[in-house]
Amino acid sequence: PPPQMGRIAGPGQAYGALAPLPVAALRLDNATVAQLNRLGLRRIGDLLGQPRAGLARRFGRGLVLRLDQAMGSAPEPVSPARSPDRFAVRLTLPEPIGLMEDLLAGIDRMLPRLCARLEARGKGARVLRLEAHRCDQAMETVTLGLARASRAPDRIRPLLEMKLEQIDAGYGIDMLRLEVLQAEAIHARTPAGHMQAGAAVQARQEDGAALEDLIGRLGARLGLEAITRCHPAESHIPEKTFTVQAAAWSEPAAGDWPRPPRPRPLLIWQPELVHAPERPEVPERFRWRGRNWEPAAAEGPERIAPEWWLEDPNWRSGVRDYWVVVTRSGERLWLFFAHGGALSPGWFCHGSFA
Repeated sequence: PPPQMGRIAGPGQAYGALAPLPVAALRLDNATVAQLNRLGLRRIGDLLGQPRAGLARRFGRGLVLRLDQAMGSAPEPVSPARSPDRFAVRLTLPEPIGLMEDLLAGIDRMLPRLCARLEARGKGARVLRLEAHRCDQAMETVTLGLARASRAPDRIRPLLEMKLEQIDAGYGIDMLRLEVLQAEAIHARTPAGHMQAGAAVQARQEDGAALEDLIGRLGARLGLEAITRCHPAESHIPEKTFTVQAAAWSEPAAGDWPRPPRPRPLLIWQPELVHAPERPEVPERFRWRGRNWEPAAAEGPERIAPEWWLEDPNWRSGVRDYWVVVTRSGERLWLFFAHGGALSPGWFCHGSFA
């Protein structure tokens, strides 16, 4: 029977340990294993009894090399996996603390040391955890996520300060620990070109840093997933001209947004039914959101057809004619008349310009 898993063959017993194993144990590709099986060579012992020159000529030197490595005739160096970098600092307190000022003082002692270690490895913190160990053996923790990886104490400290109110000091805290749960490489950005161009690049970088700090502060309260930004998308369908992405894990949209053939409203929502006669002409009056409206002016129509190659439940009403309707009370609404496809025709409101 084949040897049990985890056993090591003794001196001179390699042949007996390997011979019963299937040829796939040599870590060969599937095509070579299938070809060997077709020839009746299913066990390693079947290969060890064959002439080496014939095996190399028929199957290549890779098969012979795997046999030599299995028998110990050829070296197979193994490089151990490098242990991941861990960044953490600890502060043991001589007396228990519980005041906010004392916690901040402890962070001011730990954070520069942690950031120095990150800088030495060329990395920045993306997610941090602060552990507050209490005298009663309980532990309070807060987790902080950053919009961008950073190793600047003056940018991380205000975000940690916002989280400290979540810590219950109990009878006192006698040890603090600050650990980086997720680190990312940070590449230095050096302005290039003439002085004016370099100054412009530096100004954009400062604006970007201020925006990232704002995202971090809002994310500390609301959660980073709640802070989003829009990116342009290739589509003539109004509600598909953009995609929503998490601001902390995406870059601002590069370049200018493509201009639509006609102005688009500031606010767009799911089409809402408008009670009006089922005719393609702009109605003299209509009812929407429980109110009666009277158009004072209208501009249009702009015809938009559905994407016939996609099945979109929102566009089963068929081709739409969009109108910019200015009401007598001053609102500028985006109305469309759906000519009817799988559904009945009718008027809908899709957005507002103010």
